[in-house]
Amino acid sequence: MERILIIDPQFDNDPDVEREVTGPDTQFDIVREVTSPEQVDKLRRAHAVVNCRSRHHLPEAIIAKMDEARVVVQAGVGYDHIDLDACARRGIPVCNTPDYGTMEVADHAMALMLDLMRGTTAYNNRLLVRDDSWNTKSLPVAPVRRLSGQVLGIVGLGRIGMATSMRARAFGLEVIFYDPHLPAGAELGAGLGRVDDIGELFARSDIITLHCPLNESTRTLIDTDAIARLKPGAILINTARGGTMDLDAVEEGLRSGRLSGAGLDVLPEEPLDRSHPLLAAWTAGEPWLEGRLTITPHAAFFTPESLRDMRRLSVLAAIQFLREGRLRSCVNVEHLREHGRWDHRKGRVMQPRGAELDAPA
Repeated sequence: MERILIIDPQFDNDPDVEREVTGPDTQFDIVREVTSPEQVDKLRRAHAVVNCRSRHHLPEAIIAKMDEARVVVQAGVGYDHIDLDACARRGIPVCNTPDYGTMEVADHAMALMLDLMRGTTAYNNRLLVRDDSWNTKSLPVAPVRRLSGQVLGIVGLGRIGMATSMRARAFGLEVIFYDPHLPAGAELGAGLGRVDDIGELFARSDIITLHCPLNESTRTLIDTDAIARLKPGAILINTARGGTMDLDAVEEGLRSGRLSGAGLDVLPEEPLDRSHPLLAAWTAGEPWLEGRLTITPHAAFFTPESLRDMRRLSVLAAIQFLREGRLRSCVNVEHLREHGRWDHRKGRVMQPRGAELDAPA
């Protein structure tokens, strides 16, 4: 019988969705964290570990206690909070679930753009407190403008980036993108414009939207230098990872006017730290920021439907590997190769105790 440990600080349901995938014979243990002796014992005995929140990290110290684990699954897209190398040294593949929440995140990116460029929340907030706000001049600093004809620059044309581009084109935006990992010509069928230099993307785009993973090449991608290269008055949208931007640089860009607005679903530190000068000004409702900064609580992925998809797909990834040796979206193949845990000729993971499971690359 398989034992699957689900780590989720917000899990408040029976694993009914998960049992639809596995059948009745799989044992599920649900924990909110791995700190108590009882929780650690469940971790040690688990054959698969499903981690459900990016705020819950899986460092080497926790991975070292995975005595029976054969696979780790991140229920979500990002995996920068998991020590991939530590897993690989133990012969444990790490999978993510990139095929959930695509439409939700793309919708959310567009919602942030629309909120800033049409002033919807700012107008509403003004009317709540000011009787003299029933006019179009009540938002003197908000980046209200026509969408049609604007240039949207997408950083990362994966599933979400592509879905965002389709929505943006329906609003009449011209879409260009930067993605050095996308094969040449992959964008032609969608009618998108490719740029090979991110500086060109910054210089040409009225709106920049980030849809890239967080790794060493994208960490603080939006820094002081990037802000200086932006088209004056650009808008920044981030539904990717907070670590892709330097919040000090974003504040500087907003104060200088280089950025006319920012829509952020993610922050470098979550939950938000209101002591940061930008967030303190936003919290206080300082006039210079009115209608220029929209923040949501890392919620772009969320709908009841997407949450169900996430639960189903993450457990599917775990059970397919445990029962069939099939890997869905393995993100640490290179680490497994480096530590001699991947047979590239046969395409399989070589696990501890001599167990080998077929797993296509």
